[in-house]
Amino acid sequence: MTLVFATNNENKVKEIRAVLGDSFSIITLQEAGIDIDIPEPHDTLEANATEKSVTINNMTGKNCFSEDTGLEIPALHGAPGVLSARYAGEQKSADDNISKVLQELDGSSNRKAQFRTVISLILEGKEYQFEGICPGTILTERKGGKGFGYDPIFIPDGAAKAFAEMDITEKNQYSHRAKAFHKLVNFLKNNN
Repeated sequence: MTLVFATNNENKVKEIRAVLGDSFSIITLQEAGIDIDIPEPHDTLEANATEKSVTINNMTGKNCFSEDTGLEIPALHGAPGVLSARYAGEQKSADDNISKVLQELDGSSNRKAQFRTVISLILEGKEYQFEGICPGTILTERKGGKGFGYDPIFIPDGAAKAFAEMDITEKNQYSHRAKAFHKLVNFLKNNN
């Protein structure tokens, strides 16, 4: 089975290909010849994921999936949440986003957080959603040079190092995205 993955983010593509192995073939938007930035206008991860998968399904007529991920920090009333990619502005700078989170949490003893991913799959015209959650803690400073986004300041519960200090195999043992992708893969295997 071939699925279009509604993303232009190569890091996310690498993560899902590591989870999928040879089970399914993934085509990125670029590989499908689609060059658009799909808007994420909604206030929930679920609605944004649906927006992206429906847009690509309407454009291609192919089975596809998308995901939306947010970092949710209780001490910041759930922020950055759906605004995770543009928390410090429309330039979508991961470094600026990290700096803003660290500044807002400065002096806070509650550094609990979670990454949450919602996948929207459109298979034969019907939508299915899958969720993955990774609880953890926001560090007080950046660590590591791997990964992307907030990985340098997030340490998952049960781990001894930040996501940005892990290789992809290690990260996928904890990752919110990997958990959601595993649910997607199991669903596809059972419905193929």
